[in-house]
Amino acid sequence: MVAAYPLRTFVDHHMWGGRGVFDTMKRRQFIQALATLPVASSVLTAGTSTDTVNASVAGRSRILPKGICPGSTIGIVCPASAANASEVKDFVDLCTAWGVKVKFGRNMSRRNGYLSAPDADRASEFMGFIEDPNVDAVVCARGGYGVMRILPMLDFASIRQAGKLIMGFSDITALLIAVQQISGLVSFHGPVASSTFNAFTVDSLKTVVDSSDPKRLTFSDQRLTTIRSGLAQGRLTGGNLAMIVSTLGTKYEIDTTDSILFLEEINEEPYRVDRMLTQLWLAGKLQSCKGIALGNFRDCEAKGTSITGPSFTLEQVFEQRIASIGIPVIYGLPVGHVKNKLTMPIGVRAELDATNKQLRLLEPAVAERT
Repeated sequence: MVAAYPLRTFVDHHMWGGRGVFDTMKRRQFIQALATLPVASSVLTAGTSTDTVNASVAGRSRILPKGICPGSTIGIVCPASAANASEVKDFVDLCTAWGVKVKFGRNMSRRNGYLSAPDADRASEFMGFIEDPNVDAVVCARGGYGVMRILPMLDFASIRQAGKLIMGFSDITALLIAVQQISGLVSFHGPVASSTFNAFTVDSLKTVVDSSDPKRLTFSDQRLTTIRSGLAQGRLTGGNLAMIVSTLGTKYEIDTTDSILFLEEINEEPYRVDRMLTQLWLAGKLQSCKGIALGNFRDCEAKGTSITGPSFTLEQVFEQRIASIGIPVIYGLPVGHVKNKLTMPIGVRAELDATNKQLRLLEPAVAERT
């Protein structure tokens, strides 16, 4: 079993002065023994403030990961809930047609309650692929729940050094934001291996991540709704609304400074969306954005009367909570829990034209193939 790296670093360098005591112990027993101790990692310690994290990120150079192209190998991991081989068949078939090899993590098809495996096993599987020289990219099998539980067990310095493409959405949002902000590595809010891979999703994916011919994605659709017109440029960040709200007040909370923020959600009533957006507003996260791109918010319209009577529509919630901030806002971007799915590189500069209903990347998201 590959050890959870930050635990090893913490013990070797802080408890025993770097004498390598960890190597003489049984790794599994040691990780289990430390599971109840305060959070510690080689990058962040339990006493690190969010301001300190963001300050360190600001001075850290951004890294473009190696892209995916024919000949690449993708590791499929389960850092949250479980998936089985039949659920990822479409992705495997896509990779085969693309000339890309697939390597399955050992937690595929495992079950541990609503998780794929115990926390230490999931962290170890993920870091194992990060450290594996024969794996070029890491794609999460599915979301579900569980990524937040392993964040303190990941070695973000090693993730930065490896420079590998990491992709997923939904619950994986917390991992993607943490990776980009702490390691400086661009991460990818895109399909998981169990997603539907139709022509739209595949075209967007290859446009963004194919290192043999990196392009700058431009998406425009007149069916989008303009909540507030205008043009803005900024660093692209975002993902699932509930996950972003869940990390507020932690070392892993989102930094929206000078950003183009995209948000998506599924199966939440308008008042719940209102509550989460209000929490972001109270935390100052919405006000620090340059522009906001809202997703389709699938199945989030009211299904009847709300807890106190008739409900607002989602568009009314967006107008009340966001429009007054005075920045460009669009609604209906195909991200997250939809079949037609854009791949969004977190950390890359983008331009939002809410007036003309367009989002475009201003720079490639992966390093060119050498």
